[in-house]
Amino acid sequence: MFTGIVAAVGNITSVSPLAGGLDAGLRLEIDAGALPLGDVILGDSIAINGACMTVVAKTGNSFAVDVSRESLNKTAGLDAAGEVNLEKALTLAERLGGHLVSGHVDGLGTVHRFAPVGESHELVIDAPQELAKFLAYKGSVVVNGVSLTVNRVEDLEADGARVCRFSINLIPHTIEVTTLKHLRAGSQVNLEIDLIARYVERMLSAAKV
Repeated sequence: MFTGIVAAVGNITSVSPLAGGLDAGLRLEIDAGALPLGDVILGDSIAINGACMTVVAKTGNSFAVDVSRESLNKTAGLDAAGEVNLEKALTLAERLGGHLVSGHVDGLGTVHRFAPVGESHELVIDAPQELAKFLAYKGSVVVNGVSLTVNRVEDLEADGARVCRFSINLIPHTIEVTTLKHLRAGSQVNLEIDLIARYVERMLSAAKV
């Protein structure tokens, strides 16, 4: 489990195919930046842009993960060199500063608008319509591993498809300490819905059977 509070911005420094070729997935070598790795052992989980990955190697301030083809097909930002948001798995001794996050990406969103508003930035994202029922005003959502609060949400048609468009306010601190600063209109982002919303939807749908 994670909190959605990014601990450091790392950098994917190397991307190489796994033994089975590109269809098998990729091994990523990641410079952890300011993320301390002293307590990290092989098999530990680290969220990379919101996707929970298993550490398979560690050297100094770098670590490696193997990303399956299925994970690559369902996520964005894990197939090329560049900056990534990092968070180690939650321990029971830590503060839950964001919300409970599983590190399982539920879908890809597309940035509709990203622009400054006063000292902050407004981030507007189009999510797949199948995620619409999990997105609510003042509810929680994870974008590229960052726990955020939905300020506005509406269901509409864009480019011939039904989408759920939601808006988030990003304070200067969030812009400074995460990779969200690099987003532009058209960028794809990893989305994870609120854990509680997931179970509420399941209970309601099961009750109708």
